[in-house]
Amino acid sequence: MTYRRTVTLPVSPDEAFALVTRPDRLRRWMGVTARVDLRAGGDWRWTVTPGNVAAGTVREIEPGRRVVLDWGWDLMAGAEGALGTVTVTVEPAGDGSSVTLVHEGLGVEQEAAHAEGWDHFLGRLEVAAAEGDAGPDDWAAAPDPIDELSAAEASLAVLQHVLRQVGPDDGTRATPCSEFTVDELTEHLLGSLVGLGSMAGPEPSRHAGPDLEDTVAVLAADVIEAWRRRGLDGMARSPFGEAPAPVLAGIVSVELLLHAWDYAQATGAVITVSDELVDYVAGLAARVVPGARGRAFADEVAAPADADALTRLAAYSGRTPLALV
Repeated sequence: MTYRRTVTLPVSPDEAFALVTRPDRLRRWMGVTARVDLRAGGDWRWTVTPGNVAAGTVREIEPGRRVVLDWGWDLMAGAEGALGTVTVTVEPAGDGSSVTLVHEGLGVEQEAAHAEGWDHFLGRLEVAAAEGDAGPDDWAAAPDPIDELSAAEASLAVLQHVLRQVGPDDGTRATPCSEFTVDELTEHLLGSLVGLGSMAGPEPSRHAGPDLEDTVAVLAADVIEAWRRRGLDGMARSPFGEAPAPVLAGIVSVELLLHAWDYAQATGAVITVSDELVDYVAGLAARVVPGARGRAFADEVAAPADADALTRLAAYSGRTPLALV
């Protein structure tokens, strides 16, 4: 069976090709994380939704026009292994461009499932081309089932949307972490991510991206991927001694989600997060926050009476909304 669909985009063919091949563009409509070695024989890997990772090899590439991918699922239950090929072709169309996606080599049930997914994401591609960003994806909001790593991916999706709203003039703004401006918070977050990645394997390298979102997103994706390679079994090392791997991996979600709130408070960025994700991350926070008060976290403060779930979690971690400071 074969899935085929063409969408027309109000952007040049070069920009359309960038949208379907460049990681920083893919994250705006189809992936929480994306890694692409854009050459024949190069590897690619996308976290399409939290807990569902597609990966394979670039089979063919015509820069600016066409890419053919071997398609498979790494982590989607019941769908492991190769599932045909995906060909994306970009052509001029009036003042814009057309993008045709063909997914070949699927069984009947696979075609139906993948058609639903491709329809969803190609619709988001149309929005991203028109508006620059498709916005938060409902499919990424509340992973089910959820664990420490899919929660980290969902938290990263929340943070990425916030960071796209942070401007170059926001660096000196105060944050709810009284010792940090926005720029200082970024440096702290990057250092924390390097440390959390080191708990799962070799120390990850920082990535100097073209903007704040890309700089944080690439490093955070490397950290989560390191934890996926390591797994959640047994004990893992940390600066404070060994601890259960799920506890240490769970800190990734806590860092990403709480700092998303910090950035939003500091800059006025809109933050979109599901209560289901916040409730799960609050459970992860309960494992580590009490023992880290006075160091990484302040004493719990009272949340405003009308506080949402994430603001209540922030209050548990010792943070007060800037409007009340």
